[in-house]
Amino acid sequence: MILRFSLLATVIAAVGCAGGGHNLPHAAHLMHPGPGVDGPGPGVMMPAPIPPMMAMSSQIEFVGPDGMVVRWDAVEQGGFDSEPLICPGRYNFPQGAVYRMKLTDIPGRPGVELYPTLEVAPTMPRTAAYLSHNAIPVQWTEEDFDQVATGNFVTKVLYLPDAEFQDLAIPGVETLVSTRLDPGIDPIVEADRRGSILAVLRLGNKDLEVPGLEAEMVGGEAGVMPDGYAASLGGVPGQWGMPITGTPIGLPGPPHVPLGIPAGLQQHEIRNHTRTRIPEPTRKFKIDVRQSPGLSYPQPVNHVSVRERTTAN
Repeated sequence: MILRFSLLATVIAAVGCAGGGHNLPHAAHLMHPGPGVDGPGPGVMMPAPIPPMMAMSSQIEFVGPDGMVVRWDAVEQGGFDSEPLICPGRYNFPQGAVYRMKLTDIPGRPGVELYPTLEVAPTMPRTAAYLSHNAIPVQWTEEDFDQVATGNFVTKVLYLPDAEFQDLAIPGVETLVSTRLDPGIDPIVEADRRGSILAVLRLGNKDLEVPGLEAEMVGGEAGVMPDGYAASLGGVPGQWGMPITGTPIGLPGPPHVPLGIPAGLQQHEIRNHTRTRIPEPTRKFKIDVRQSPGLSYPQPVNHVSVRERTTAN
């Protein structure tokens, strides 16, 4: 009996002396940082912006024909307002873009003006070394101009061939022309199969400076613009079916959505009987610090005595 009372007293003492446990929600549900007041800190810091990167460019060498003038859009689309480049000449074009050009003063073709496009491919691991040391040679031939004059569309793909497709031991840029391939063969697909594409030239007989707008109304009707669909805002219905009100029966939205008729449940009340202990935030926080051993510096010098003695040699 004495042993039982001793054990019971020990249990009561152990339980009675222990403080109440604390039950906090997940850390993500607590206010942050520190004393429970959001402010400058990791909770409100914006992610670092992506640093700007310099756009890579490829040097294009306009080989010929000699004396032909090349212009392209520099400021205004369709203005061809760049500095005139007389072949042969070179210019650095940013990669990954298509440039509309204007060819004038073509030798042997007075008054002919053509508007090709130049697509500069991005650098690939296969072409990085070549482009860092060489320019891409671009040339329009008499055959190209003859094909355009007869209404044909010419596509020229300049590529760096793989080892199995090289004609010489020293690799160089090769060109595939759509007019020299069998019907149905895409020169871009074929060049990509043989190597790595550097640039693509496209040439036709369309005149881009004739009177009239490129996007005039067709059939007397203006273009159709799709309606702007409003996104859902707080307290304001947006698109149909977007929830703005929560209900205890698991049906998001107003009482009549999605049933189509007024719901039987018109009102609900929620009471929270949970016992909580949430202390007020700390108004003043004090920290005592003591270092062992503390910092110790020697007394600074405040007087210097100099004595000189002169002796005869």
